Amino acid sequence: MTRVLKAYVGLIDPFNRMIGRIVMYGIFVMMGILLWSTVSKAFLLPSLWTLEMAQFAMVAYYILGGPYSIQMGSNVRMDLIYGEMSDRRKAMIDAVTVVFLLVYLGFLLYGGIASTAYSLGYFGSEPIGFFAGLATGSEELGFLERSPTAWRPYLWPIKVIMVIGIFLMLLQVLAELAKDILRLQGHDMGAKI
Repeated sequence: MTRVLKAYVGLIDPFNRMIGRIVMYGIFVMMGILLWSTVSKAFLLPSLWTLEMAQFAMVAYYILGGPYSIQMGSNVRMDLIYGEMSDRRKAMIDAVTVVFLLVYLGFLLYGGIASTAYSLGYFGSEPIGFFAGLATGSEELGFLERSPTAWRPYLWPIKVIMVIGIFLMLLQVLAELAKDILRLQGHDMGAKI
């Protein structure tokens, strides 16, 4: 069991670290979009797409960077009492509280999948079955959801990014749980930041 947990952590941690290190440069993409928005409003005709595109870039930046943030321990928490605890006690508390986060992320992932299916034109009650049907060819795309703004972009790309980000977050939280279990077994997994 220990070997499986270490292998899982060894697979997920580097992958999410790589994604996080790439996505962290997304802030420059967002800055470029907002700079273009400012220039176009001041000197040219205002662009319709800039505000919504900046929002999409921020969502991608935030949601895909979340697993890296969890891995680095830079998520927000109250450290008044927790910060003074031993690594073993922190691991014990984290192992218990992560269950609530896993349940939350499970609901969020299902909701994201359902919302993505809706944006692809599926209005039924089995969104996972819809995607299985798309893969086998028994389902077809319907009316694609668009934003109600003047630009009217399709919404499925950002919803797919959100589902991927939530899934990566779920994998990273499971890796953090594996690290806590290994710490409780006495394995050195590095100090919890």
